[in-house]
Amino acid sequence: MNKGFTLIELLVVVAIIGILASVVLASLNSARTKGTDAAIKANLANTRAQAAIFYDIGSTYNGVCAVAGTATINAGVQAASTAAGTGTVVLDGANQTTTTANCNDTAISYAASVKLKNGNNYFCVDSAGAAKETTLLPTATYICP
Repeated sequence: MNKGFTLIELLVVVAIIGILASVVLASLNSARTKGTDAAIKANLANTRAQAAIFYDIGSTYNGVCAVAGTATINAGVQAASTAAGTGTVVLDGANQTTTTANCNDTAISYAASVKLKNGNNYFCVDSAGAAKETTLLPTATYICP
C-alpha cells in the first residue's frame, strides 16, 4: 500500500490552479482599466472647479488652457493624460483629431477632454458644467458633444 498522489492527479490540480489564475488575472486587468478611467475623470472634474475659479477672478475663460500660469487647468489636463498613459496633449490647438487629450478656450467657453482607457470614448468637461463620457471630441464652440 503506497501512499501519495499519482502523476495524473497532480497534473489535474496544476491545470485547475492555472485556470483559476488566468481568471483572476483577467479580472485584475479590468479593474486596472476602471481605476485608470476613474483617475482621468477625477482629474478632469477637478479642472472644472479650477476653471470656475479662474472665470470668477477674470470674468473670462481666455488663457484657462494656457501652458503657463498659476490659475490654469493645464495641470489637471496633463495629470489626466498621464493617468491615461499618454503624453500627447494639445492646449489651445486647432488639431483635435489626433490627440488623446486636449483643452481649448475662448473668452466665453472652454472644453477639455481626455481619451479613456476603456475604448474609443473620451471624458469631457466644459464651461457649461458638463462632465460626461462621449465618443466625440468637443465641438468648435468648445462644448462637450
